[in-house]
Amino acid sequence: MTELRALEDWAGGLLAKLDPAERRRLTQSIARDLRKSQQQRITAQRNPDGTPFAPRKPGALRDKKGRVKRKMFTRLRTAKHLRLQSNASAVGIAFMSRTARIARVHQYGLRDRPRPNAPQVQYARRQLLGFSSSDLDMVRDRLLDHLSGL
Repeated sequence: MTELRALEDWAGGLLAKLDPAERRRLTQSIARDLRKSQQQRITAQRNPDGTPFAPRKPGALRDKKGRVKRKMFTRLRTAKHLRLQSNASAVGIAFMSRTARIARVHQYGLRDRPRPNAPQVQYARRQLLGFSSSDLDMVRDRLLDHLSGL
């Protein structure tokens, strides 16, 4: 997070000179790019540091022959669930409603019930949202491109 703080300190003075409408356009484009990179990372089943997600626990239902084995979080990564929040001064990407609860359990490796009245299960930590070094580079490059075009 220190890299993010350094980027914020560096860009703060430059962004203060932009009018609010211009900053809002910039933050919306950055938010869209960040959501796209988060979706690609979730599709690749990778944490922000590049390590793979912890695999699913083996289960009786997953071992059956002919069963279609889907990747984890295929629906969570869609734009319907992964929402953008941006204004002239901030950018945010978050899961909403029930999806947020599921994502939080996996993000922090918490205990939860997979179904009502089922026993609690300890989930492995899988960071769905987070900044990678390439994300920070992309934000810096987007800021420079936008400011050089003025």
